Amino acid sequence: MMQIFLFLATNFTILLAIGIVFSLFDLTGALNAQGLPLDLNTLLLASALIGATGSAVSLGLSKWSAKKRMRVTVISQPQNEFTQWLINTVAEQARYFGIRTPEVGIFHASEANAFTTGMNKNSALIAVSTGLLQTLNKGEIEALIGHEITHIANDDMVTMALIQGVLNTFVYFIASLSGLAVDHLILQNGHTHGIGYFIVQLLAQITLGFLASLLIIWFSRYREFKADAGGAHLAGRWKMISALCALYGGQKTKSLPGQLTAFGINGRSGAKKWFIGHPPLKERIAALERISPMF
Repeated sequence: MMQIFLFLATNFTILLAIGIVFSLFDLTGALNAQGLPLDLNTLLLASALIGATGSAVSLGLSKWSAKKRMRVTVISQPQNEFTQWLINTVAEQARYFGIRTPEVGIFHASEANAFTTGMNKNSALIAVSTGLLQTLNKGEIEALIGHEITHIANDDMVTMALIQGVLNTFVYFIASLSGLAVDHLILQNGHTHGIGYFIVQLLAQITLGFLASLLIIWFSRYREFKADAGGAHLAGRWKMISALCALYGGQKTKSLPGQLTAFGINGRSGAKKWFIGHPPLKERIAALERISPMF
């Protein structure tokens, strides 16, 4: 319920802010005087619906979708001592943050990786790959679980969805306004939407969507350092450093698909790093080494 309230409140605030700006400067009247038939209320409503709906639906289906796409086997009943330890570790760390214990699952992949997803902090999933379990020791796994638990405790899934929804709203609004301006003010298309509107709107959505994605990537990278610090706090700084070093040593990993990439543990380096939501492992290790040795 809180997530729904946040979505509604955030988008209402955006609509209110845009409406106030247009009202203060009488932008609607000025555009109408130039021959642009702008129905501000309709455009704002359409922008909010389109902006919020996609990210809200994606967030709501995230856990179900992740289980299907990654073929995650949820540990409902521990089969051995190790899976019992894994569940106990997740439960203990969740208890530290005062959140409900996430579901714990394993997916088959040769590369070392892990991710978290879910609609909110009390309905989350943590999944680890078989490659990670075979590569890292218990201390390192504990630290990486702490990284994922920190994502959950900070409600990063909801925050990312909110940011995506806000940016989607702005992208659609500005793209539609650009399409209207070109179609009616430049092409003089009268009072109907011509081909100019649709072409310009599409191009503007692609361009603005790309710029918006850079902002989301920046925030995602910032959030990874916070999650690393959380893993260090929960398990110990050197366990977290050791875990990232192990991942760095076996860097040949395959990215998680779609939105799961933002909540995975492993990223890429090189030129592509600016378009991936994870800082290079080398940078993350260096950041942990700079932390005061209190863990």
